[in-house]
Amino acid sequence: MIELKTGEEMDRIARGGAIIAALYREMEQRIQAGVSTGELDRFAEEFIRSHEGAEPAFKGLYGFPGSICASVNEEVVHGIPSDERVLKEGDILSLDTGVRLDGWCSDSAWTFPVGELAPATARLLEVTEEALERAIAAARPGKHVGDIGHAVEEAVRGTGFAIIRDLVGHGIGRKVHEEPQVPNRGKPGSGPVLEAGLVLAIEPMIAVGTWRIRTLSDRWTVTTTDRRPSAHFEHTVGVTEEGPRILTALRDPVASAT
Repeated sequence: MIELKTGEEMDRIARGGAIIAALYREMEQRIQAGVSTGELDRFAEEFIRSHEGAEPAFKGLYGFPGSICASVNEEVVHGIPSDERVLKEGDILSLDTGVRLDGWCSDSAWTFPVGELAPATARLLEVTEEALERAIAAARPGKHVGDIGHAVEEAVRGTGFAIIRDLVGHGIGRKVHEEPQVPNRGKPGSGPVLEAGLVLAIEPMIAVGTWRIRTLSDRWTVTTTDRRPSAHFEHTVGVTEEGPRILTALRDPVASAT
């Protein structure tokens, strides 16, 4: 069942979203060669809990052990933070985290460079972030979920990169995962109609090589099957009559049309 949110409820989601945005600003200074993903996880949990009433929404969710998902290079999503996983120059790190505050959840992911990147990897981050921007711009009343996925496809078309097909975005609110699913591929005008009050976690995942994925023996970490890099960018977005409202941004802007 798809549940619509009021403007006040979106405000509450945005308060948690601003904590994630501030956390990622702090993480930019900490993500460097020699740092472990376990260190970053501990910092993230402390940072989130330092805000009154806020808690990491991912910790314990379906049994996940961390406050952040920390996915390195070919790891697409759900990388488990570890003191043994130490970042190296040229890596990319996709962080995905959620905040629960006053009973409402927010969710955002960002892929960070570790030092200088190979040109193809740097281009991967640019394309994936652009895909997110285009997808957000499509999240308007009267459009359909398929228009969001189509916007991602248009951003990636001609780049040589591949959209991860088997992982999707989702609705979000009282729970981290709600209806509807939001695929990163789609036909314009297909799928559920977007109504004002709908809140979605929109999250393109794009790979340098194949779109095919597999889950490792830890039952969490999802990687590309060819072990080539993958990037992941995500915002929690509210559909409003004024346009898409990014709820995981520091300044809580309304996205402009493209």
